[in-house]
Amino acid sequence: MLLKDRVVLVTGVLTPSSIAFTCARIAQEEGATVVLTSFGRALSVTERAAKRLPDPPAVLELDATNPEHLAAVREEMATRHGRIDGVVHAIGFAPAECLGQEDGMFAASWEQVATALHVSTFSLAALAGALRPLLSDNASIVGLDFDARQVWPAYDWMGVAKAGLESTARYLARDLGPKGVRVNLVAAGPLRTVAARSIPGFAQIEATWADRAPLGWNVEDPEPAAKAVVALLSDWFPATTGEIVHVDGGVHAIGASA
Repeated sequence: MLLKDRVVLVTGVLTPSSIAFTCARIAQEEGATVVLTSFGRALSVTERAAKRLPDPPAVLELDATNPEHLAAVREEMATRHGRIDGVVHAIGFAPAECLGQEDGMFAASWEQVATALHVSTFSLAALAGALRPLLSDNASIVGLDFDARQVWPAYDWMGVAKAGLESTARYLARDLGPKGVRVNLVAAGPLRTVAARSIPGFAQIEATWADRAPLGWNVEDPEPAAKAVVALLSDWFPATTGEIVHVDGGVHAIGASA
């Protein structure tokens, strides 16, 4: 019961194959009260997924790029629970022109890149800022990442957005640390989620991952990444912030396969 009596807000749940769904499930199994967010056409998909959790949670409407939505979620959480002990940021999007185009980094316009950065990078700061009045003294914010230290096939501007996410998390760790709030990321290996399937070249990334990973890697299993998220949400990492925990079978540590 790592999260007993803790209130956790989980964004980004789509289908049960998503990392965020597995985070929500394990968080409930570990004693948390979970609330989900979604918006637009995905809202009904999230509501269906919520019914498959052990204790079907409330689903609040949240477009993380909309200040009115952010304020409304804060007020709803204040009314329902009075505080937030954990936040899972699983938000990311880039227009098609930003990913896997023949012209690489030159294919997207600034407007398209700006959308990717707004949704995938700035949303972490926007969410943390909106919820800050409700964050308890030992609250934990955990974001989902894909290792941005190196170039990946077809990832292009989303890789830039993830690099920005990593830097944003470090600065938020600085600013929220005095209140006791921790901010960390989990960099998962490639998983066959709905979001991943929309990335051109994803198959190229996943094809070599298991061979490079010392521990091996299962692209169908989001549970290792979700367990790391839940551990970071708990009070078992009381002095860890600004960190990126790699849950990738060890690929990040290997320069070349034997």
